[in-house]
Amino acid sequence: MKKELSYLETIKMIAEVKKIFESQIEKRLGLTKVGSPLFVKKSSGLQDDLSGKEEAVGFIKGEEKFEIVHSLAKWKREALGKYKFPVHTGLYTDMKAIRKDEEVDCVHSLYVEQWDWEKVIDETDRTIDYLKETVKSIYKAIRQTSIMMKQKYHFLTLDLPKTIYFITSQELEDMYPDLTPKQREDLITKEKKAVFIIGIGDKLKSGIPHDLRSPDYDDWSLDGDLMIYDKVLDKTVELSSMGIRVDEKALISQLEKSDTMDKLFLPYHQKIVKKELPYTIGGGIGQSRILMLILEKSHIAEVQASSWEDKVEQDLKDYKIL
Repeated sequence: MKKELSYLETIKMIAEVKKIFESQIEKRLGLTKVGSPLFVKKSSGLQDDLSGKEEAVGFIKGEEKFEIVHSLAKWKREALGKYKFPVHTGLYTDMKAIRKDEEVDCVHSLYVEQWDWEKVIDETDRTIDYLKETVKSIYKAIRQTSIMMKQKYHFLTLDLPKTIYFITSQELEDMYPDLTPKQREDLITKEKKAVFIIGIGDKLKSGIPHDLRSPDYDDWSLDGDLMIYDKVLDKTVELSSMGIRVDEKALISQLEKSDTMDKLFLPYHQKIVKKELPYTIGGGIGQSRILMLILEKSHIAEVQASSWEDKVEQDLKDYKIL
């Protein structure tokens, strides 16, 4: 029988999950935890434009416009170069963001918390095999965190499969050509329980991309999403978006495909073209979603200190979540 936890019990368990998981990714990926900015200069080119439709929250100081980050995809790569991290080592940070255009539901909030991580690689590591090995390491970190929490709290019941299933977005479209990308994700994840979908951002044979992805951080042929079937929610949940980052050729190609060549002359993008930044792999891992999964929670409000619109807050009170 599931134990009803008090608020204080829950926040103590949240701290334990974070501590265990951070220890796992430090060990498995060779990462060091660092501090990171809440906002960046718009003129720097460091802002993550996500799908390109989201508007950043910002402010003006003097003559400079600053934006609260959507993620730290580009900042991390620049930091690795600036601080001269050795190959096959990297960093991670507690990324905090505001995504004001987010559609709020049980797994989405206007306030975003994730482990943003980045690792230096060799040019020869820019392969699907290296991507898969890195995904396996992250998945093992998630699964081991769950196992260790269950050993201490016997009322927890999450049972993740030992291995993660890999499939490309094109293979998925070929399997279910008449379904939407989201419907395909749901079907394959409910079947396999833990899935990594490779290749997000470029157009498929249908002429439609599996999902939108900014053209200037992930290489669309070497990225993907880690999906888990959450039995409490009875739905597919994306835990991580990640990938091998663009090199100079992929950057120009993807800017051309997305009709955003104007970005090429921003400082960050010029560093890639001139090979002044290291080759890297990186991504974001949703803290709230990891916590919801492992602690078997039904709403993000149970694991996150955010603010909500009155109508949402009332619904949460009705369901005894707040």
